[in-house]
Amino acid sequence: MGSGSGDRGWAERRPVLFPFLLSLLWPALSEPIRYRIPEEMPQGSVVGNLAKDLGLSVRELPTRKLRVSSEKPYFTVSAERGELLVSSRLDREQICGKKPVCAVEFEAVAENPSDFYHVNVEIEDINDHSPKFMHNSIELQISESTKPEARFILGSAHDADIGTNSLQSYQLSPNDHFLLVNKEKLDGSKYPELVLKMPLDREEQKSYHLTLTALDCGDPPLSSTAQIHILVTDANDNPPVFTQELYRVGLPENVFLGTTVLRVMATDQDEGVNAEITFSFTEASQITQFDLNSTTGEITTRNTLDFEEVKEYSIVLEARDGGGMIAQCTVEIEVLDVNDNNPEMIFQSLTDLILEDAKLGTYIALLKVRDKDSGDNGEVTCKLEGDVPFKLLTSSRNTYKLVTDGVLDREQTPEYNVTITATDRGKPPLSSSTTITLHITDVNDNAPVFQQSAYLVHVPENNPPGASIAQVSASDPDLGPNGHISYAIAASDLEPRALSSYVSVSAQSGVVFAQRAFDHEQLRAFELTLQARDQGSPALSANVSLRVLVGDRNDNAPRVLYPALGPDGSALFDTVPRAAQPGYLVTKVVAVDADSGHNAWLSYHVLQASEPGLFSLGLRTGEVRTARALGERDAARQRLLVAVRDGGKPPLSATATLLLVFADSLQEALPDLSDHPTPSDPQAELQFYLVVALALISVLFLLAVILAVALRLRRSSSPTTWGCFQPGLCTKTRPVVPPIYNEGTLPYSYNLCVAQGGKTEFNFLKCNEQLNSGQDILCDDSSGALFPLCNSSESTSHQQAPPNTDWRFSQAQRPGTSGSQNGDETGTWPNNQFDTEMLQAMILASASEAADGSSTLGGGAGTMGLSARYGPQFTLQHVPDYRQNVYIPGSNATLTNAAGKRDGKAPAGGNGNKKKSGKKEKK
Repeated sequence: MGSGSGDRGWAERRPVLFPFLLSLLWPALSEPIRYRIPEEMPQGSVVGNLAKDLGLSVRELPTRKLRVSSEKPYFTVSAERGELLVSSRLDREQICGKKPVCAVEFEAVAENPSDFYHVNVEIEDINDHSPKFMHNSIELQISESTKPEARFILGSAHDADIGTNSLQSYQLSPNDHFLLVNKEKLDGSKYPELVLKMPLDREEQKSYHLTLTALDCGDPPLSSTAQIHILVTDANDNPPVFTQELYRVGLPENVFLGTTVLRVMATDQDEGVNAEITFSFTEASQITQFDLNSTTGEITTRNTLDFEEVKEYSIVLEARDGGGMIAQCTVEIEVLDVNDNNPEMIFQSLTDLILEDAKLGTYIALLKVRDKDSGDNGEVTCKLEGDVPFKLLTSSRNTYKLVTDGVLDREQTPEYNVTITATDRGKPPLSSSTTITLHITDVNDNAPVFQQSAYLVHVPENNPPGASIAQVSASDPDLGPNGHISYAIAASDLEPRALSSYVSVSAQSGVVFAQRAFDHEQLRAFELTLQARDQGSPALSANVSLRVLVGDRNDNAPRVLYPALGPDGSALFDTVPRAAQPGYLVTKVVAVDADSGHNAWLSYHVLQASEPGLFSLGLRTGEVRTARALGERDAARQRLLVAVRDGGKPPLSATATLLLVFADSLQEALPDLSDHPTPSDPQAELQFYLVVALALISVLFLLAVILAVALRLRRSSSPTTWGCFQPGLCTKTRPVVPPIYNEGTLPYSYNLCVAQGGKTEFNFLKCNEQLNSGQDILCDDSSGALFPLCNSSESTSHQQAPPNTDWRFSQAQRPGTSGSQNGDETGTWPNNQFDTEMLQAMILASASEAADGSSTLGGGAGTMGLSARYGPQFTLQHVPDYRQNVYIPGSNATLTNAAGKRDGKAPAGGNGNKKKSGKKEKK
């Protein structure tokens, strides 16, 4: 180091570790980084480039955040260049006192990643203190009998500096009788001794005035002086003598106050007053820890001793006799360390919040431990108490890192109270504990969980729009947005465009609302996929299935398919042979109900009857049978009012009117039907003439086509081809043949013909007689009458072709109504018997409409609009299938349609022998 007292702004940096050793040992750096600087450097002076010595580049400084961790802020680190700077006054004497080596130890902390480095800055002494005497004047009484070479210890000077800057020597002003000897104590301090060179003669000189100068070896050297006043007294030849020049004693620091340390002893060979010895401290003002008995020389403790503050005391005692002669000795008291200090723990860079998904070994805190005791009493070890997912790693001497050592789950343990115990190695050992609370921060690691794996909801139809039909609920154990759940519809088996018009879900509560009134007949069930999603990042979600079953209510009254009213509102009639026996099947009421289950279970009841007891009605089948034979008094025309009720609560019902005529032929039944003529309708007359005109045009067109075909075939065919065109015979066309009925069904069929007589008639034929004879033909005449009835006598030579299979229903096409099948009265499901009867009734009803001009025109060229109604291709594929709605008593199932789906509905037909009652006959 250089020297100089004027300018102290310089500093000499002396890193102890060489750069290449620093780079080699850097990964496992445990030794401190050392610097050496002089004291009293001005603030802001550079001690050294700490970042460079730690191997940190300037670019790393903003992220590493290098700083000094010390209890006393003597130093700081510049954020720009990483230099270690002086931040406060460095007074070596104030910091270290008389310690030969004054070093300030502190820690440098770097973050990202966090690390802990030890720094040792040795403060060198400069000569800033001059030696000072306690007293500027020293008085001595020396007997004239004092022999030469007698020694007198003078008051020593004190210099706060150390080393060469401390007190080094004493000098005495020149004189003839005294010289000065520099003496040194065991602790290294120096004190002066005045030596008598020659005897004194009081008569020559009574006193002497000398100057004592104390010098140090600083650069420049400093000094101070004290005046010595020597008074020559009368002879006291023998000074006191201590039994020992040096007393040494060891004293534990935990002794009680008033404990005797030692007792010094001195003797004086003089007698009388000159032999009376008193003891005293030469520097009594500096002795605060001990008391001295001036008579006995006993030293006792006055205040508590503390090894951590002062480890050794050096005391100079003086023994003075009555003649003023003195003797001195040195007492050195060594304070022995006792394990009286508990270890201390200081947390640095403690992390406030810990993520629950933190990996093993994640840094939590830096811990520094210290113990003021020395030796084994100051050796400290730390450990964690309890079973916690953390552990302590030794970072360097007396420093530890607290890191994670297990899986954290905030939902199970939101916080940990971690207790760290530090124990020293003293006997007995002392320990201290510190508890810190570590809070675990939530991470979105839990998806929402629904309370049920699936939801099934029953909603009755005709519910009010906007009503809640269900509520789903999910839970999420996370906190804040991670646990805030919102609900939405993720998928559905409904049409995506129509989904919003059916249901909606509340995003906050999970309540599912119906947006419309459901109709069981249109929608019986649908399924939603509901999603619960939290607000975490990234968001987690869960799905659940919600199946909604729309329950049926009795909101549809039965609908009568047969018998149906005519287009003009007139009732149709059925004919019954006069010879019908009891149990004869007259007709059958056919009704359907769009509801399901009990709501669609129909029963039939007779409300009114012209002749009670003449007919019986099947409770479940709707079959009307004769209960007895027709009597002579019974009217030929009977009327039944039938009520059809469903099984709902309350039940709904419909009525049907049956007109039954006992007759063996249509001609016989017509007079009964004309009893109540219907007033003519001008609109019906107009429709009739229009139909006749269209029919005439069609017949002319058909005749032209037939004539052309006949001329074409005349060359290659026999005359039998023209059989239908012979005079007196009807022109035969493809016969309209209904299915042949079995025994017990309706007994009449029909023929539609255009006869040459120019008159329209309905001819009812016995099924067992005329169907087999082939007399059902459709004829035309030259008069242009529409569908005249004729009985061809010459058609027996042509056998009728078998009926077209297109007339028959397949099993899938037959309407599954509750009244269209046979059954018993106990409520069991009946068998289907009346499909063909319904077909026959519909054909007759359509034919009647065509006759009075109410039928649809333009059905096809040459057919006068009747092809679509009466042709062989006519089926009941548009008749609704209600079998799936019908409840089977004693079973929880309903019949299903084996043919698949049918959307449209066709008007129900009637039996083949049904006619309009009261309809005026057209000529």
